[in-house]
Amino acid sequence: MLHRRDAMMRLGQMGLGALTLPQLLQAESDRRRVQSALTGSGKAKACILVYLWGGPPQQDTLDPKPEAPEGIRGLFPPIDTAVPGIQICDQLPLLAQQTDKTAIIRSLSHPSNNHEPSVYHTLTGRVNNTLAVPRNARNRRDFPTLGSIVGYFSPPGSLPASVTIPRPIGHDGVVYSGTHAGFLGPKYDPLETQPPAEVKENAPHSFELPPGVDEHRLQLRYGLLNTVEGIDRVMQQQRATRGLDSFREQAFRMLTSPDAKRAFKLDDEPDRLRDRYGRNEYGECFLMARRLVESGVRLVTFTWYYVAPKDGNVLNVWDNHGGTGSINGITGYQMLKEHYCLPSLDRGLSALLEDLSDRGMLDSTLVAAFGEFGRTPKINANAGRDHWGPCQSVLLAGGGIQGGQVYGSSDDHAAYPKTKPVSVEDLHATMFQAMGLNPSLEIHDSENRPYRISEGNPIHELF
Repeated sequence: MLHRRDAMMRLGQMGLGALTLPQLLQAESDRRRVQSALTGSGKAKACILVYLWGGPPQQDTLDPKPEAPEGIRGLFPPIDTAVPGIQICDQLPLLAQQTDKTAIIRSLSHPSNNHEPSVYHTLTGRVNNTLAVPRNARNRRDFPTLGSIVGYFSPPGSLPASVTIPRPIGHDGVVYSGTHAGFLGPKYDPLETQPPAEVKENAPHSFELPPGVDEHRLQLRYGLLNTVEGIDRVMQQQRATRGLDSFREQAFRMLTSPDAKRAFKLDDEPDRLRDRYGRNEYGECFLMARRLVESGVRLVTFTWYYVAPKDGNVLNVWDNHGGTGSINGITGYQMLKEHYCLPSLDRGLSALLEDLSDRGMLDSTLVAAFGEFGRTPKINANAGRDHWGPCQSVLLAGGGIQGGQVYGSSDDHAAYPKTKPVSVEDLHATMFQAMGLNPSLEIHDSENRPYRISEGNPIHELF
């Protein structure tokens, strides 16, 4: 009589011979790809992208225009900073003390005034004119997001190379295009531990084991599952399963790695530091981002939005038109002064820069903060500003970026670049360069068509 255990052992013997060569070839291909990509001169081992979804107003943050006429001039006066000659708005006093560490780009420009194409463009570096507006759902035809491209050229670890916190962009049942690996496949999707609010799906990744399954049983189940499913895929040659082996291996490493679990435990941090970052979702995300890059994550995307307690509505609060019912119809300028905007950005971002510097990590960690577009020069009837792609500001720090500088300038109304215009593609190329990735590196879609990881040129003056 052939017992089940004997049968599984025989399946394992069959599977070993059938699967080892393709797996070894794939591993060698991955190793060579990663090795070839890591020959760049960039200093950054990791990047923290603070994505200010909604589009922060450049005139009321990093590019004040006190001499502009009333109705265009911001209501927040400028203040001096740690660097003589650089001023930012008075709602960012803590960040003003850190400008010796930052480079401010005041001339980023692109032509779109809509959220969906602008999110896609600023997160992937590609223009997609086929997106549905509003609420375009992500799919496997999308160009990969920044973190997925970095992950494609990164060696495997106990945590994925790319993590999105606290959630990806999404609302009303849709997760936005530009937020995952697209045509690179699920193997390179950023880790997402929470789904967006207003999206009825479970968290795509979890550190929790099912009830009754300890780590020893997980090891056994993992080995058995690999044997049986591996043989089945070889026999069926199912194209849809490509990439799932590596995806499962990543999940297995996460579930069994103490270091991976520890990265998400903010309770390990001293109270003083947690207070410095801020005891709210934004401060905790800044702190979490630092812990994740310490644990080996190469790109953390911190997506900034607010879930209104009044009705659970998802709000991209940097979209400060004003008059939003879920937050009691307050003005756009009142929105900026609430805890979900400038106060938390000031506290959390300044704490991150200070903390990274104190730990000797800033030189090897690129920090970038921007949204999908800027805001109109003219203040609207709700004392807010509307969508404006032609001009926005970006903050960069660390990772070899020279601090204490402003790159480019806008005109008198912060409406259009005046000097040194920067494209989204140039910004991405600069970020890749900082991380040691040549922008001319190629990735391939499911039809094996090649694409450069960026069509832009690095801004060498920033380094």
